[in-house]
Amino acid sequence: MANIPAELKYSNDHEWCRVEGEYAYIGITDFAQSELGDIVYVDVQTEGETLAAGDIFGTIEAVKTVSDAFIPVSGEVVEVNPAIDADPALVNKDPYGEGWMIKVKMSAPEEVDTLLSADDYTAFIEK
Repeated sequence: MANIPAELKYSNDHEWCRVEGEYAYIGITDFAQSELGDIVYVDVQTEGETLAAGDIFGTIEAVKTVSDAFIPVSGEVVEVNPAIDADPALVNKDPYGEGWMIKVKMSAPEEVDTLLSADDYTAFIEK
């Protein structure tokens, strides 16, 4: 069973979102990292850019595949987690903590309300 913290919001693309004031921290879910396998590189070239919800903010490279990462809320990418550059495996080890990927200054915070709750995300991945 995947770890799905109740305090976070989730997208259908398997990203999570943690809101802190006007900012959102975003990463991929425990389910997504387990499906991808060992992550060897996270490529985010969108720092400083303003993206719309659903846009690709970067790519995640695992041993066997490369996957796009989609931003679940609109806003400006203000920070990329420097720790995952040094150790991409943090995304596997601690996807909701040290393995976060980007910090976004939200331009439409109400979009968070359209994301899935932990219960809804659990139902989504169990289909």
